[in-house]
Amino acid sequence: MAIRSLKTGQFSRSALVGNPVIMPGSYESIATVTVGSGGAANVEFTSIPATYTHLQIRGIARTGSDQAVLVTFNGSSSTYKNHYLEGTGTSAIAGAETNSGIALYAVSVSTANTFSGFVWDILDYANTNKNKVLRALNGFDKNGTGYIDLDSGLWVDTSAITSIKVTPTGSTTFQQYSHFALYGVN
Repeated sequence: MAIRSLKTGQFSRSALVGNPVIMPGSYESIATVTVGSGGAANVEFTSIPATYTHLQIRGIARTGSDQAVLVTFNGSSSTYKNHYLEGTGTSAIAGAETNSGIALYAVSVSTANTFSGFVWDILDYANTNKNKVLRALNGFDKNGTGYIDLDSGLWVDTSAITSIKVTPTGSTTFQQYSHFALYGVN
């Protein structure tokens, strides 16, 4: 997090080690998807330019069931791993998985008129010298019985990410008004 001096107006580095310094105005909208009345089996961003340092997806979503979503890159369905930490207000759950995509929890919620909110960072997405990492914060409240979820995902591939696909697990779809916004971060 960049810190602005009240005296000089200058920005300084974050006090948190390892976090990139992101200056205000360094986010650029690449694309948005809002699901229409018929629902959508998935949401996909394609032709992502390699001109940014990182990517971020922000949004809200509702599906037909309380299940995870899978995030895949470049049409690949292999070599994904993830860790998760979930909290319900009364219990905590943690674990690790290997899937056909990065499994993100607390993204899909089936309760009518209830949407989950999420922010996902995809770090160094165009760097062809390293595997790709996604970190996610997701959550929803169902009138006092919700979830908060922290996820980290790994795509064991050094290819630059040119497309991102998000698919609800199980036989469900994204419901109307689910909204996904993709940003480039410099």
